[in-house]
This record gives sequence, C-alpha cells and structure tokens, in this order.
Amino acid sequence: MTRRPDLIPSHPSVQVIERIFTLMDVLASCEEAVSLKKISEKTGLHPSTAHRILNDLAIGRYVDRPEPGSYRLGMRLLELGNLVKARLSVRDTALGPMRELHKLIQQPVNLSVRQGDEIVYVERAYSERSGMQVVRAIGGHAPLHLTSVGKLFLAADDAQRVRAYAARTGLMGNTTNSITQLLTLERELQQCRQLGSARDNEELELGVRCMAAGIYDDQGKLVAGLSISAPADRLDEGWLPKLQATADAISRALGCPGK
Repeated sequence: MTRRPDLIPSHPSVQVIERIFTLMDVLASCEEAVSLKKISEKTGLHPSTAHRILNDLAIGRYVDRPEPGSYRLGMRLLELGNLVKARLSVRDTALGPMRELHKLIQQPVNLSVRQGDEIVYVERAYSERSGMQVVRAIGGHAPLHLTSVGKLFLAADDAQRVRAYAARTGLMGNTTNSITQLLTLERELQQCRQLGSARDNEELELGVRCMAAGIYDDQGKLVAGLSISAPADRLDEGWLPKLQATADAISRALGCPGK
C-alpha cells in the first residue's frame, strides 16, 4: 500500500518544502489551470492540505487562481526566472568547463560569439605547454565562413540569409584552404547541420585546424560556440565527444532544454 506524502513522518519545515515542490511540479506539467481535486489526486495530498499550501503560494504570486478551485503557476516565477536569466553570463558559465576540457586535451579551448558577419573571441583556456602559439587574442575577430564556430552560426541561418552573407562579404579567403565559393559553403553548412559540429581545416590560419560545438540558451537558440584549436597534424578526432559534452553542459547551465 502506497502511503500518502502528507502522512509520511518528516521534519515539519522539510515536509512543507517537499509538498511545495510536489505541487509546483504538478502545476508545471499542465498547460491549463488545474482543479484542486486533480491536484490532490496527482500529488497524493489531502485536498485541505493542498488548498492551504496553494493559497499561501497565491499570496506570494507563485501560484495564480484564474477561477475558484483551480490553480496554475504564477507570474512571480516568471519574474524570478527573468532575473536568473539576466544574471547568467555565457562567459562566466563556460569558463570552468572550458578549463576542465583544456586539462583533458592540453590544447587551446576557445569561446566565441557572433557579432554581425564575424565571430569574436570572448574567452580562452590555454597554456604554454600546448606547444601552439595563440594567434587570435581575446577580443579578436574573424569572418564567419573561415572559422568552425562561424560555420555553426551560418548553419543556423536559412538559405536566404547565407546567400545574403556571401553577397555582403564576397567570401574572401585567408589561405589556399579557405572556402570562397557559395556552393561549397552551402555543402559544408549542410554537413555541419547533420553532424551538429563544425570544422576549420586551415581555412583561417595555415597550420591550425579547429573543431567546434554550439552552446544554446534556455530558448534553444545558438548563442556561442566552443572550439578546440590545434596544430593541423595533431587535431585528435577523439576530442570531439569531450568537446560536445562540455558544450552541452554549458548549455544545460544556461537552461537549454534537452541538453
């Protein structure tokens, strides 16, 4: 026989908090307002217990009562959520995981964001032991189509936006490996979409190759990219799962669903 949560002995203050979480989870699982009867059934709480806690939550605007006997999550939660979101910095959130990844692979790990038709490097984890000179300082920038992270952002655009980018920039190249033709770029971006990652094969700097994975916010929007740079002959394909896992961890910390 399953015992109701409101009958399980517990420290009173802890018990109340547990009941609040249970009630909030039920309300969060329903798109429409929920009746007290249904809430009681789903939580196992006696109707009078659920009613008392929900009324207290309504006073604080954590729960709304659109009509007598029905409840839904309140606007105060949205206000608090927006405060948390505003305080979340991609750079601050990413820095710890970036350093951990660098410890694993001993190669530079870069955090970049899009700014117009370029990516801008906003953070980097590296050491002199990597044996590789850092050629793009924090604050440096580069064309989207010449970088692994830039390709992620272009891959997130539709075909019309990609063509407009190509027209604006002329797809100028930096090296003999640079992609300078729209058709080639479109094929590359399609591969990025399929793989969920992107590469720079000595397209920005000769002797340097990169791989990148995307970082997404709470709306599932691509907001930054994490990349590994290495000498062209030392880029290890075994790093990609670690890179993806790190990018996913940062996305989760930013509230991205499904990461």
